[in-house]
Amino acid sequence: GQNINPECLAADNMHQQWLLLAACFWVIFMFMVASKFITLTFKDPDGYSAKQEFLFLTTVPEAGKSREEKRFAEDPKPTGRMPPAAPLVYMERLELIRNVCRDEALRNLSHTAVSKFVLDRIFVCDKHKILFCQTPKVGNTQWKKVLIVLNGAFPSIEEIPENVVHDHEKNGLPRLSSFSKVGIEKRLKTYFKFFIVRDPFERLISAFKDKFVHNPRFEPWYRHEIAPGIIRKYRKNRTETRGIQFEDFVRYLGDPNHRWLDLQFGDHIIHWVTYVELCAPCEIKYSVIGHHETLEEDAPYILREAGIDHLVSYPTIPPGITVYNRTKVERYFLGISKRDIRRLYARFEGDFKLFGYQKPDFLLN
Repeated sequence: GQNINPECLAADNMHQQWLLLAACFWVIFMFMVASKFITLTFKDPDGYSAKQEFLFLTTVPEAGKSREEKRFAEDPKPTGRMPPAAPLVYMERLELIRNVCRDEALRNLSHTAVSKFVLDRIFVCDKHKILFCQTPKVGNTQWKKVLIVLNGAFPSIEEIPENVVHDHEKNGLPRLSSFSKVGIEKRLKTYFKFFIVRDPFERLISAFKDKFVHNPRFEPWYRHEIAPGIIRKYRKNRTETRGIQFEDFVRYLGDPNHRWLDLQFGDHIIHWVTYVELCAPCEIKYSVIGHHETLEEDAPYILREAGIDHLVSYPTIPPGITVYNRTKVERYFLGISKRDIRRLYARFEGDFKLFGYQKPDFLLN
């Protein structure tokens, strides 16, 4: 027989072992890359800092896509532009709304009729096929300015006089309610639709301060008509003569029978009714929901998605202004009875759940 050199055999064996080892390393390496990618793509959005960018779904291999993601990517925007696939956070916000809207236990808190009250809140930009639902105390003035410029009433945001922004005779911003039934339905079906939210309790504090404490726009009716109405019905201590306190406001908002006062106050209630009552998020299929807390990322994203980022930019946001101020919220609720805070939460629970805001700590114990 043939003589086999034992040295050759040993070298051959070594060669095979090295190949095997290299293959193992390669497999492990690929697995690490894959798992890193998966955790990055599907990680809970709350784990991200506001600054971090989300991975774009365009990088996900086709086979790995869920049916929902495929539908989202293939569903062209009604305006005829094909959008880049949305970063995960914006899709997750819409997914959360869909899930909460389906929750029968929350039905009364999440659903509302698309009434004239809702249609009055939605501003129209026909030129660029955009609908914006106004949620007062969430940086709406700036978005109104963006739309006023897009509608061509003024050449730039800087040139819009402050008194014109909220003057609906002069600002060139039609409301959706001003169109025919067919016109309303067509726009709701085909236009890019968005609105902005913030922590519901922080928004109420902002509304209280703006309307009853500082009142910078000089609207005397808040202090002279609305405040006395609330005090008469909700002040615990009748001998207390101070102006309206946050506690009176909380008791009014948390009262299941607040509606009869609301009717007397008319449209002024837009500053403190729920996002559900203002924008009907379960009935109207919005394209994007922005969060005040992450407005620095959300504003450019909205302009991009609406296809108007080359025409206008959102005014600069002063640093720190949109961050949730937990200390302020806790300070305002200090000394207000648990019962009153629970009733307030019960009314705004739909907003907390729909938009992923946490129930405040001081309600958990």
